[in-house]
Amino acid sequence: MTNTIEITPNSALLVIDVQKGFDDAALWGPRDNPAAEANIAALMDTWQESGRPVVVVRHVSRAGMVFAPDQPGHALKEFVAERSERAALHITKSVNSAFYGTPDLADWLTAQDIGQLVVAGIQTNMCVETTARMAGNLGYDVLVPLDATHTFDLAAGPGPDAPRLTAEQLVTATAVNLQGGRFARVVTTAQLVDAARAQVTA
Repeated sequence: MTNTIEITPNSALLVIDVQKGFDDAALWGPRDNPAAEANIAALMDTWQESGRPVVVVRHVSRAGMVFAPDQPGHALKEFVAERSERAALHITKSVNSAFYGTPDLADWLTAQDIGQLVVAGIQTNMCVETTARMAGNLGYDVLVPLDATHTFDLAAGPGPDAPRLTAEQLVTATAVNLQGGRFARVVTTAQLVDAARAQVTA
C-alpha cells in the first residue's frame, strides 16, 4: 500500500447497501468496525464538497425478506439518505455486484468518462468485495477504504462444527484478496479524504 494516492477529478464514490436492515443484530450477529458509518459519511461529504460524483447503491430482495421494498430494512440509513439527495446516480440491485443493477453502472461510468472508483459500504466481504473485484476485472482503478466498510461473523453452514470466521478475519481475507489479487488498492478513509482535499486546494 502506497502513502501517495492520486484522486482523479471525477473519481466516483460507490456507497453500497448502507441500509437499515443491517442494524438487526439478532439477524446478522456480531459485526466489526463501529466507525464504518462515520467514515462513510466523511467520504460522502468530501466527494460532494469537491464536486466528485457519489453513487448510492441499494439492495432489493424478494417480498417478505429484510431488504424488500415493503420492509423497513430496505430504507437507507439516515446519514446516507440525507446525503443521497445530491448523489449523481442511484442504483438498485438484487445480487452482490453493483455492476448487475439498474441503471447499468458500467454504461454510466463510460458516459461520464470515469476510470477510478472508491468502493465503501456493507458488507465488506460480500457486496463491497464482489463489486471491487468486478471493477478491477473491468479495468477500473479501484480503491477500497476498508475502514469505511463493515461485516458480520459468518459460518459456512448450520451446526456447531461448521467452519466460522469472525468479522475481523473476513475483513483481513478481503484485504488479501483485493490487494494481493490486484483487484484493488486497500487504503484508509483518512488517506482518501486528505488526498481529495489536497488536490482540490492545490
